[in-house]
Amino acid sequence: MISVLIVEDDFRVADLHREFVERCEGFEVAGVALTARQAIDLNRELAPDLILLDLYLPDEHGLDIVETLRADSGADVIVITAARDVPNIRAAMQHGALFYIVKPFRFAAFRERLDAYTRLRTTLGNSPELSQADIDDAFGILRTTALDLPKGLSAQTLYAIERTLKETDQTLSSEAVAHLVGVSRVTARRYLIYLVESGRAEVSSEYGTPGRPMHLYAALGHSDQ
Repeated sequence: MISVLIVEDDFRVADLHREFVERCEGFEVAGVALTARQAIDLNRELAPDLILLDLYLPDEHGLDIVETLRADSGADVIVITAARDVPNIRAAMQHGALFYIVKPFRFAAFRERLDAYTRLRTTLGNSPELSQADIDDAFGILRTTALDLPKGLSAQTLYAIERTLKETDQTLSSEAVAHLVGVSRVTARRYLIYLVESGRAEVSSEYGTPGRPMHLYAALGHSDQ
C-alpha cells in the first residue's frame, strides 16, 4: 500500500481528501496534518510515501517546508491548493512537486493523478537502472492525465497501449494490440490514432491482400531487426 500524509488546514477539506484517497485502490491515509508544524512532526513519525500538500497553512507557507519534508522521509509531493498564480506554480515545480492540483476538483481528476503516480513508482521500481525508453516513460507519465486527453480516453489504458508498442518493438495491427492489452479492437484503434496524432507512435500500411490495406502501428524509433 502507498501511504499518504494529507496536509490541509481546513479539516472539512482534509476529510474530503481522505475520502478521495481511500477510494483509490492501493492507497491508504497515514495521517492528517492541519499545520506546517504538524506536517513536519507527522512526516518524521510516519515516513509516508506521498504527501498531499496545501500551500496556505496557518503557520507557514507549504513550499517553505517542502525541503524539510523530503529530507526527513523522502516522500513525493503533490500540491493541492486554490492558488493559481504563476509564482506559486513555478515554485512548486522548482521544489519537485509531481502534480499541481487546483481546488476544487473532481474525484476522477484526482484518481487519474494517483493512478499516474502508481505507474511512476512501478516504472522507477522495476530496476536500479533504466533505459532511455523507460526514462522517457517515467517523465511521460507525469504529463499524461485525463485532463490532457480527448473525452472518453483513459490515461491508464493509453499508458498500457503505448507501453505494449514499446515492449513489442515491432509493428502491430489494432487487433493485435487489442488482444495484448485486453480491450476491443475499436477501443485500441482510437488510442492508436491518438498516439499517432500526438507524435508518440507511427503508422504504416501493408498491402498485398484483397480489400483495404492493413494499418500497422509502432512506437517511434522501433526496429524490426
